[in-house]
Amino acid sequence: MNSEQSTDNKITSPASDEEDGRARRGTYPAGNRLMGRVVGCSGSKATVSAIAGKDGNGLAELWSVGRLISISVGDNRVVALVCSMETATTAWSESDENIMHIDVELVGEIRTGVSGKPEFSAGITQYPYLGAVAHRMRSSDLAIIYDPGVSDTAVIGKLTQDTSLGALIHIPSLLSRHFAVVGTTGVGKTTAVTLLLNKALIADPSLRVLILDPHNEFAAAFPNKSVVIDTDTLDLPFWLFKLEEFTEVLFRGRPAIAEEIDVLRDLIPEAKRMFKGTTDTTLIRRGPEKSSLTADTPVPYRVADLLALIDERIGKLEGRAEKPHLRSLKVRIQAAINDPRYEFMFSSNTIHDTILTTISHIFRIPGEGKPVTTFQLAGIPSEVVNSVASILCRMAFEIALWSAGGVRILVVCEEAHRYVPADPKLGFFPTRQAISRIAKEGRKYGVSLGVITQRPGELDPTILSQCSTVFAMRLSNDRDQDIIRSAIPDSSASTMSFLSSIGNGEAIAFGEAVAVPMRMVFERVSEAVLPRANSGLQPVHRGDPNTVDLGKIVMRMRHIDETAKTFAPAAEPARPQPGSFRPQMPSIDPTEEFGAAAPMRRATDGFPGATTPDQAYAGHAADRGTDYRPAAPAAHSADRNPEYRPAAPRPELNSLRSSLLKKPLSSLLKD
Repeated sequence: MNSEQSTDNKITSPASDEEDGRARRGTYPAGNRLMGRVVGCSGSKATVSAIAGKDGNGLAELWSVGRLISISVGDNRVVALVCSMETATTAWSESDENIMHIDVELVGEIRTGVSGKPEFSAGITQYPYLGAVAHRMRSSDLAIIYDPGVSDTAVIGKLTQDTSLGALIHIPSLLSRHFAVVGTTGVGKTTAVTLLLNKALIADPSLRVLILDPHNEFAAAFPNKSVVIDTDTLDLPFWLFKLEEFTEVLFRGRPAIAEEIDVLRDLIPEAKRMFKGTTDTTLIRRGPEKSSLTADTPVPYRVADLLALIDERIGKLEGRAEKPHLRSLKVRIQAAINDPRYEFMFSSNTIHDTILTTISHIFRIPGEGKPVTTFQLAGIPSEVVNSVASILCRMAFEIALWSAGGVRILVVCEEAHRYVPADPKLGFFPTRQAISRIAKEGRKYGVSLGVITQRPGELDPTILSQCSTVFAMRLSNDRDQDIIRSAIPDSSASTMSFLSSIGNGEAIAFGEAVAVPMRMVFERVSEAVLPRANSGLQPVHRGDPNTVDLGKIVMRMRHIDETAKTFAPAAEPARPQPGSFRPQMPSIDPTEEFGAAAPMRRATDGFPGATTPDQAYAGHAADRGTDYRPAAPAAHSADRNPEYRPAAPRPELNSLRSSLLKKPLSSLLKD
């Protein structure tokens, strides 16, 4: 009997309750230890009833949507998330006690593990019973809940519910299984990615990061760790492009013509063989042996050889039906090499076998203390961006694949919905294919994907589903919210209801890199390394816009090197001098660049024995058998050139004209 009384006294001991209360409430007054009791429970939700006393004990202030609470069930503590609450009478009384009904979502439970230490589990072994006590969540329990339980973690911010606790993520899980950062414009996505990349580089210094930066923002975020590649420093040879990528450039984003693609598929391998030293193209085409060279093989070739092969086909008697397509294809190629915006593809450096230098520079092998490459796409023509993104993602995968995991690469796609849109009819298929391959197979070979988008509803669902960790920042679009809501576990679905109202720099993180979905605030990034738009350019002017240097702006618009040339103010246009008209010539030197088979030559190109541009043109025409100068106009030639004298008509033509003028018109109309 005494033993039973002792046991009962131990269970109901006031001292034990007071000690437990201090552990739970922290610095709160003793009256706030008990927050309410369970009055209803289902498989995934429960209802808690609480009373807000009229004495103003502050109990009502402890309840807040989005907070975690604990419900005592035996030796375990069930963790629940407050998702909604209301009063019993839909009114608030200042004189009487108010009864509140709080709906909570059951998240998991904290129980004693095998090691004797408390641990969190997403499953629930004992559900709350009616009358079970609901308590405020203590800080020690919050730390257990959000602890990933593994090493190689990094603190990226603070928990929203308790700012004294850090928000932890597991870096290897973040990188190996891909991640996504979504949120509307201006919420801090780029800053959050900067923080995540810095944490990843600290955890894994051998990681190589390639950022596809369409807004030129990330150069300022990594001033000492990155190499900036823009149109001025980019050398991406045209022969590195696959056939589909090269035709995307030639057709400027428009649908390609099948006949012209077939010609390129046949002639590009021959041009590559010619570059390797075989000049007898007839033997090449008729040789029975199979060659490993295809139109997609990354082997150098000269555009001049390709144009010469096209000219050879045009000159043949057979195949007259394809001659219009051949001429059209030739014009497209010449237009591309003459376009100054494509200089990064057709410059003098791209004709040599520079694949090792290109890969080393872009993918930082070796890194030389700068493991990050910010690839600025803003200055690249819009019709070429898809091809450039495709070749970079494809090369990243192939480097990781053929290095057998020796090179670990993270590809970060800003505005990813541009490259892999949800509509399969939109976008560039090779780009979609390259990014999808990284998302599906990249973790096997050491290449990871980071997706950044403000419109997850417009992103390919396959890509988003492969991102095992998602940082969801504020989203105002209902469709975008539904996409993210469908990706989060059902036990934390109510967490997504806050997506439209969370603040800047705040996010809901869920997935493989975090223990449970958590609402958190990212760390503040230093002002010196904040991402800024157009960070790759020196500021034109800071201060009064009336004194902005328009000359530098115009030079940048015209893609002119500011350090090499000075801008002169516009002067009155001068009259053209006689003989000054010349056709527009290529921006590169065909003689040096493409060899003797160049389709056109500039007037300034040297020719033996030529002392004037006209003599140089005549020499080139005789050498090539073709004169590319435009024919002299039939009318007003004397006005344009004082030295021009029309040829005298022949005598037989004069007599024929005189006889026709003497005859009546009716006689000429008769049969």
